[in-house]
Amino acid sequence: MDLPKLHRRREALSLGVVDHEIRARYRRGEWQRLGNGVYVDAAESAALDVEARHLLRANAIMPSLSDDAVLSHESAAVVHGLPLFGVELGPVHVTHNRRGGGRVNESVVTHCFPLDDVVIIDGLRVTSLARTVVDIARTRSLDSAVVLGDRAMRMGVSREELVEELACARRRQGVAKARRAVERLDARSESVGESLSRIRLWQNGFDDVELQVEVRDAHGKLLGRTDFLVASTVVCESDGKVKYGKYLRPGEEPGDAVFKEKKREDAIRDCGYPVVRWTWADLWSFEQVAERIRGACARAERSPRPTGTVKPAIRR
Repeated sequence: MDLPKLHRRREALSLGVVDHEIRARYRRGEWQRLGNGVYVDAAESAALDVEARHLLRANAIMPSLSDDAVLSHESAAVVHGLPLFGVELGPVHVTHNRRGGGRVNESVVTHCFPLDDVVIIDGLRVTSLARTVVDIARTRSLDSAVVLGDRAMRMGVSREELVEELACARRRQGVAKARRAVERLDARSESVGESLSRIRLWQNGFDDVELQVEVRDAHGKLLGRTDFLVASTVVCESDGKVKYGKYLRPGEEPGDAVFKEKKREDAIRDCGYPVVRWTWADLWSFEQVAERIRGACARAERSPRPTGTVKPAIRR
């Protein structure tokens, strides 16, 4: 990620800039202060998104901390490029490899825990992917943990690494919550909406759920790949904000993709698989969707066996 240049007071003074010039640029709003003696061009900072501004603050602050400071929690998530759903970015989070001395101020949240696996990304010391997932799962909501953890698994972190990190964190606050979150992670989820949908299905009692399921007709023709298959029979689709973008070919409009999706859905129904679809807004009142799925399951039990076949993606 390309970030604006940081202006450090010590470097500016060595180049002949004097303190009153620095203060004048700050008072005029030309420079924004990121830390003690560290500034950035205000216009360039304003053009960044929330994650990039947080990363900029981390780059500004880290040199002023002790050598054993490691970016952790949501700050590590930003460096790793993990999604932070439902997490408001504020102070920079760091962890020191010691047992005591944690504190909070307006710029930095300091955690103190043993550190075993530290990685270097773009010159920054950061907790590993597995450690970052467990730290977020201990301290944030199930939604936040699963959205972030699913992406981390798609990026390559293994379930074994996560289990090992949980074992290392066994005496830390929130580890029981983290275990429950890690149990629910699945690398097959391809979007925030799919991760949240999977949580909602589980919270509403649907345990028999497969992801990224290929549906074929009686002749073996591939009809499509669906988001979820519930109770081995009911096809479920989560419509995110950019759901149909992945179906577009060069020169096609969104309406073309919607039409193709309808034809795909009709073909799946013709094979005997009921289809239930929901939108992003439905994730915040999922009980009604759950009733529709239960109704579809009940109808499937009373209907002839589907003529097609289904094959879910393999879980890692």
